[in-house]
This record gives sequence, C-alpha cells and structure tokens, in this order.
Amino acid sequence: MKTIFFSLVLLFCFGNVKAQTTLHKGNSNNHFDILYTVDDNKVYRGSNTSFTELELTISNDKIYRGDSQSFTDILYTIKGNQIYKGNSTSFTDVLYTVDKGKIFKGDSQSFTDILFTVSKDKVYYGNSTSFTDCLITIDGEIDPFFIAIIIGPY
Repeated sequence: MKTIFFSLVLLFCFGNVKAQTTLHKGNSNNHFDILYTVDDNKVYRGSNTSFTELELTISNDKIYRGDSQSFTDILYTIKGNQIYKGNSTSFTDVLYTVDKGKIFKGDSQSFTDILFTVSKDKVYYGNSTSFTDCLITIDGEIDPFFIAIIIGPY
C-alpha cells in the first residue's frame, strides 16, 4: 500500500488536477475501494478530505509531507521527466523516469525496468495492460508523475 501511495504522488506533480480525482483499488469504481483522493493539490488517504487524512501537498515541482511546504518536509522533486528523492536533482537520486505512459525504475528507460504502465484510466503492473495486472483505476484527471509517487517508492 505504501508503494501505491508514493507512486500516485509522482503522477500528480506536473499535471494540474482540474477537479477532485479518486484512485480506486484494482479495476473497481466502487466508493468503498477508494485508496486516495486528490483535491486542490492535496492527497488524502481514502475518500475523506479531512485534515486528519492528508498525506501529501503538491506545490510546483515539489511534493511535501502532510500539509507542510517546509524545506525539511520535501519528499520528492520533479525535474524534466524524472522524479528525485527529497530536494535533490542529482543523477544519483533519480527514483523514477516517466516516458510515454511508462514509469521506469531509476534513470533507466529499459524494457526490463518498467514498473508501471498508465493507459487511459488504469495503472498496470510492469509492461502489462492485462485486466489481471490492473493496480489502480483513476476517476478524474491525473498526471503520470503523480501516479509514480503514490505507487512507489519501489
């Protein structure tokens, strides 16, 4: 579950979510299967947008812990098509590379390093788009960077 959380955060970073977006477990669209809700650049656990469920705040190219925008609470930085650990943009701190609907591990774009595939409103494990490999169904609009952050770290 921690992996799903961080990957979704990455997806959100560069794209602006226009309205509330929900991320559901697997192929479900059921309200009871909501893993995360993204609203107004904030990520909440489950369907509740209460302060007590706030997990992440997205501001420009930074992802912060909770409701913070403090330098000490930066979890991820997005630059170009890559997601970095903390406030770094060093090549040694690349966690994910996002390219053409694929989320790769680290600085790689190798077929063997594909962690997730984003296709339409679904996120699949690896290079698959099979029904059985669906990890998340997205109800709304979200950027692939955000998905990488919520599902990771890997």
